[in-house]
Amino acid sequence: MEKLRVAVSGAFGRMGREVCRTVLDDDNLDLVGAFDSHGKENDIGLELGRRNLGIKIKELTPKSLEECRAKVLVDFTTPMSVLHNIDISLKSGVRPVVGTTGITHVDLTRISEWVDRSGLSAVIAPNFALGAVLMMTFSSIAVRYFPQAEIIEMHHDQKIDAPSGTALKTADMIASNRQEEPLEKDELLKLPGARGAVQDKIHIHSIRLNGLIAHQEVIFGGLGQTLTIRHDSYDRSSFMPGVILAVKKVPVIKGLVYGLENLLDLQI
Repeated sequence: MEKLRVAVSGAFGRMGREVCRTVLDDDNLDLVGAFDSHGKENDIGLELGRRNLGIKIKELTPKSLEECRAKVLVDFTTPMSVLHNIDISLKSGVRPVVGTTGITHVDLTRISEWVDRSGLSAVIAPNFALGAVLMMTFSSIAVRYFPQAEIIEMHHDQKIDAPSGTALKTADMIASNRQEEPLEKDELLKLPGARGAVQDKIHIHSIRLNGLIAHQEVIFGGLGQTLTIRHDSYDRSSFMPGVILAVKKVPVIKGLVYGLENLLDLQI
C-alpha cells in the first residue's frame, strides 16, 4: 500500500518536532515536507537527532508545498499564521489537519467556505489528546444534571492565546447540552477579571506557568456536592495518537470537521 505523504507546518517548534517524529515512525506515513519560519535550510532529520533525511525546513509557500507533493499538511503554528497556512494548503490541493489554537467561530465559518470551495476536507481540533476529548464529552453529559460549571485551564507560559481552544470548545459543548440555565446573581468584583472570562454563562479561568504542558478541569456544582472532570497532558506525545488518527481519516471524510470527537465512535 502506498504511504500517505505528509508535510508539517511549524516543524521547528516543539509540537511540530513531535509530529515529525511520529510520522517518521509510522509505517503507513511518509514525511515529505517540513515548513517553518525558523531553522530554514536545516535538515529536519538532523534537527530531530536522526539521520539526514534530505528534507530541508522551508518557508511555507504555494510553490514549496506543491514541490513536496504532500497529500496532508499538519499545522501547529500560531494564531497569527494559521489562516494563511490553511488557505495555502487548500489552494494547493492539500488537506489540512490543524492543531493550532486561537481559531475563532468567525474563522471557522471562513475556513468551512474555503474547504467547500476546494472540494477537499479538513480537520481542526482544539485538542488532539484522546483523554481531553473524553473530558469534554463527559462534561457535556454532566451538565444535564449539574447546570453550574466553571472551567480552569492551565498551560505552559509560552502559550500566547487565552482562553485555550480546548476551554472554548468545552464551553460550547456544555452550553449546547445544558437543560437548565444557571441562576444569575449580582457580584462585587474587587479586581477586574477576578471571576475569569465568561462564555455562555460559563466562567473560564486561564493559568500560564512554566512547568505545565496542558491541563484542564471542569468543576460542576450541585446541591451539597461538586463533580470535577480533569485531564492532564504531561508530555506532547499524548497528542500524537489523535493527530495520526486525523491524518489518516482526513483523506476519506468530506468538508470541515471541527473537534476530534467527531472522528471517534463515542457511543455514550
